[in-house]
Amino acid sequence: MKITEARVIVTCPGRNFVTLKIVTDEGIYGLGDATLNGRELSVVSYLQDHVAPCLIGRDPQQIEDIWQYLYRGAYWRRGPVTMTAIAAVDTALWDLKGKIANLPLYQLLGGRSRTGVLVYGHANGADLSSTIDEVGRYREMGYKAIRAQSGIPGLDSTYGVSKDRMFYEPADNDLPTENFWSTSKYLDFVPKLFEKLRDAYGPEPHFLHDVHHRLTPLEAAQLGKMLEPYRMFWLEDTVPAENQEGFRLIRQHTTTPLAVGEVFNTIWDCKTLLQEQLVDYIRTTVVHAGGITHLRRIADLAGLHHIRTGSHGATDLSPVCMGAALHFDTWVPNFGIQEYMRHTEETDEVFPHDYRFEDGFLYCGESPGHGVDIDETLAEKYPYQRAFLPVNRLEDGTMWNW
Repeated sequence: MKITEARVIVTCPGRNFVTLKIVTDEGIYGLGDATLNGRELSVVSYLQDHVAPCLIGRDPQQIEDIWQYLYRGAYWRRGPVTMTAIAAVDTALWDLKGKIANLPLYQLLGGRSRTGVLVYGHANGADLSSTIDEVGRYREMGYKAIRAQSGIPGLDSTYGVSKDRMFYEPADNDLPTENFWSTSKYLDFVPKLFEKLRDAYGPEPHFLHDVHHRLTPLEAAQLGKMLEPYRMFWLEDTVPAENQEGFRLIRQHTTTPLAVGEVFNTIWDCKTLLQEQLVDYIRTTVVHAGGITHLRRIADLAGLHHIRTGSHGATDLSPVCMGAALHFDTWVPNFGIQEYMRHTEETDEVFPHDYRFEDGFLYCGESPGHGVDIDETLAEKYPYQRAFLPVNRLEDGTMWNW
């Protein structure tokens, strides 16, 4: 069996998605997600111009060798564009192998470690009262774990709050929207939010919160300590994590569980965090961390240090990635939780899939491979539309982390 085609499909059913379709001389194909939010066409070029020509004629079942060829064989390694492209190839090959073996992907990985995958939804509101109401709506939908994000008094906008409560999409403009940020206003408000949420819903729900890389280590330590009475499931992305050592200070001052890693691309990005047990959940995901092959290595290193997975699962990851992630989650022994932002009806029609949500859990299907397909005819009806993620400034105009 040989690879005869590696084709990139770009579609925008409400937001942009990039999909790689690898086809063999026996007519079997596999799909991989290659979406990099706000930089989609950079991965398209990397795949079309540099990767696809190197795949033609290769044996698609040699997944490890192809992964090493694309990573170790490239002098310029790592980075979000390279690793997203490698992830697309890797995911498509695992999908293909499942179809060849007539087995669901989780069986190829070693079988089930659990029957269902605990997921969390994203409740958000313009202010405290509307956020509390939205959390209640997610509880009514069956979620047992809920990430709560709220507008901050005195700020016109902030991360995680959108007009559409169900289908949050941060890439909101043809050119970057400029937001403004105040750490002092944020730190004053967030503990009040979770105090009110515990008052409203009691000890049972798991509550999560995303800081989105906006604090310094000392500020993050202060926030973690203030949130300890409300028994958070986790506090996510408190600081920019390029400097992994910064988490040492946070860890010294709070017992609030810490999660980080959605922007990580390789095991090297989280090596110190894992080996020194500076976080509790690693959020690397299939599409941005080199695919299933590399994500397994990250999860294994994490497991050695009592750290669980909590993979990113926002709307900028296509159903192809979500399907692959759920098979990975079903297998991985040190699973923690899976983010689940729902896709629009248009997206679900373009990407038919066999996974399902029920009573706070997602369940992968039993179809061979990862169980997600693409309707190429329908995909053609949604052409690419340029969209940027916002940027962030402090109130004095200084550029800050969005």
